[in-house]
Amino acid sequence: MSRAVFYHAGCPVCVSAEQTIADHLNEEVEKVHLGEQSKRIEEAEQSGVKSVPALVIDGQVFHINHGAALSALK
Repeated sequence: MSRAVFYHAGCPVCVSAEQTIADHLNEEVEKVHLGEQSKRIEEAEQSGVKSVPALVIDGQVFHINHGAALSALK
């Protein structure tokens, strides 16, 4: 089964990417607001996420635009 996770920081770029991409995928996407769920930043880093917004599908990271580096969220 495929697993998709959309990581974001709640900024306008992230919200736009969420509305444009994640909300239009045919399968369920877990949406993680790292500004509100900072305990999941390490998980995002381990998945290969360098900046948000980013979408991880089956372990492959897709960086979308460049909103904020994960280091800025710590």
